[in-house]
Amino acid sequence: MTTQRTDTPLVQLKDISISFGGIRAVDHVSLDLYPGEVVGLLGHNGAGKSTLIKILAGAYQKDGGEILINGEHAEINSPRDARDFNIETIYQTLALADNLDAASNLFLGRELVTGLGFVDDAKMENETAKIMARLNPNFKKLKEPVSALSGGQRQSVAIARAVYFNAKILIMDEPTAALGVHETQMVAELIQELKKQGLGIFLISHDTREMLELCDRVSVMKNGKLIGTERVEDVTEDDILSMIIMGKKPDKAA
Repeated sequence: MTTQRTDTPLVQLKDISISFGGIRAVDHVSLDLYPGEVVGLLGHNGAGKSTLIKILAGAYQKDGGEILINGEHAEINSPRDARDFNIETIYQTLALADNLDAASNLFLGRELVTGLGFVDDAKMENETAKIMARLNPNFKKLKEPVSALSGGQRQSVAIARAVYFNAKILIMDEPTAALGVHETQMVAELIQELKKQGLGIFLISHDTREMLELCDRVSVMKNGKLIGTERVEDVTEDDILSMIIMGKKPDKAA
């Protein structure tokens, strides 16, 4: 499935560290991510995975280490900096405005305007229909408030917003939490479509089985440290659980 890569990684996190109140939340962690690849981040609550990703997203500023985007040094000190590097984050809460429809959510804060300076609702709706047709052809509820949408459809809107604004690196935090089987499958199909389009995705989840199905590689963290990164075809679910619980790499991959 995954082979030795010769192209430049989209993201290289090198020796990243951050402390809060004397506690080392992320302890000299290095990870990379390639175009068209999904890398899963696993670990107990407090393992450091969300903190590490929030550094890439610009929500936290690292104490040490370096971030490279497309092989070039990147200073990311705010979410705006992250967006400038085509990094978009989809948090579990999705940050959608429930009373607005899909198009209004997609362009929230970045509305399209006419030559006279008025909000161009027709163009925004047309652009939303086009991006949805590409990502989720079954999505038809363009005019309904997103509060009326299912969990999977809401994920579609959040993902469409990221992709429309040229995300190359997507961070997804627990994208299938609280979704049913059908909805989870919808999100899995969206992820496969994004991979085909060359996006790199960091996926945070507690579900080891889902990670093995959706990801190309999985990275396990424990107590702020990276236990290891393995290709999914080289490990079993038990191997991953052992890394999470015991903090040791599987013997065959050691």
